[in-house]
Amino acid sequence: MRILLVGAGGVGAAFCSIAVRRDFFEAVVVADYSLASAERAAASADERFTAAQVDASSADSVAALAREHRATHVMNAVDPRFVMPVFEGARAAGADYLDMAMSLSRPHPDAPYEKTGLKLGDEQFAAAGAWEADGRLALVGIGVEPGLSDVFARYAADHLFSEIDELGTRDGSNLAVEGHAFAPSFSIWTTIEECLNPPVIWEDGGWRTTEPFSEPEVFDFPEGIGPVECVNVEHEEVLLMPRWVDCRRATFKYGLGNEFIEVLKTLHKLGLDRTEKVRVGDVEVSPRDVVAACLPNPAGLGPRMTGKTCAGLWVTGRGSDGAPRSTYLYHVVDNEWSMREYGHQCVVWQTAVNPVVALELLVTGVWSGAGVLGPEAFDAVPFLDLLTAYGSPWGIQELDA
Repeated sequence: MRILLVGAGGVGAAFCSIAVRRDFFEAVVVADYSLASAERAAASADERFTAAQVDASSADSVAALAREHRATHVMNAVDPRFVMPVFEGARAAGADYLDMAMSLSRPHPDAPYEKTGLKLGDEQFAAAGAWEADGRLALVGIGVEPGLSDVFARYAADHLFSEIDELGTRDGSNLAVEGHAFAPSFSIWTTIEECLNPPVIWEDGGWRTTEPFSEPEVFDFPEGIGPVECVNVEHEEVLLMPRWVDCRRATFKYGLGNEFIEVLKTLHKLGLDRTEKVRVGDVEVSPRDVVAACLPNPAGLGPRMTGKTCAGLWVTGRGSDGAPRSTYLYHVVDNEWSMREYGHQCVVWQTAVNPVVALELLVTGVWSGAGVLGPEAFDAVPFLDLLTAYGSPWGIQELDA
């Protein structure tokens, strides 16, 4: 296996620190628009890792680099705005493809808070037939969210439930960053995109939308995190899970906190969430890019961060015995542990570990397939076993049904 890793930011660098401990691949080419960033990430690993420059907005640039290095797999670790050129570049080069976020959505032009427009991943799924005809695999949404929760959905359907009412992804944390009043632990560009778009809900055999931050609920997260208010957010799990797992309802709710929500609402009111460029003096800039540039780099927050982050799936329905069941399958990472063991803050580390596990399953043939597939299309047990073998076990908690 020869991997082209596109993106050397926080998640890409964490990917390198995790993968370097494994021996299932021959080479990793770490590529970024900033060659210096790629070189830093590659230098933190071993001789199997080399650096290169790439323009992720150009499918031709991605394809040329993949061909040059004989990449068998293209791993996408850049912002979702670059999903389609990286996705198309991988196919043009004859490589398999993995990503942690899917192609972007566009709200319905007339009823954005009732009907879906272009949904997350629609552009990728439209190309599924071509990938299948090529005998190539595009494994989409294999970060932590989406990703691990989707693996949990497959596991719950196969081993815990005979009938599923709701697949409810619930993410929360008790993270704090010393010295920063507002410091998102993940890409602010991506955070704005998913939090201010109309959230999607799967219900009664179809997708619909609702208003951002709707249906607040308090969820009690395990391992000392405690109760956190969670709200509806647009996310890929809701678009992935119902394709492979039977359920009456699928939702994604994120524990953002009132302060975070108010900041995002203010950015929206001021138009600072816009991606279209505006003229400022003699230059044109995207307001959202300016916001991102003004905030601290999430990859550098680790030394000042404390607490834990939790990603998980709350499943309700009937258990294998037919009795009502309510179960939370989860994965918690302590920032102190991830910084001590890997030198990366917990949110980017938790995101990066899952595609490394998936790549190992693909090279060994435990997972295989062709077309555009989500994590739900594969056996969950080998993935969860290998994740535990990586030193990061998952948990399961029974709740009142």
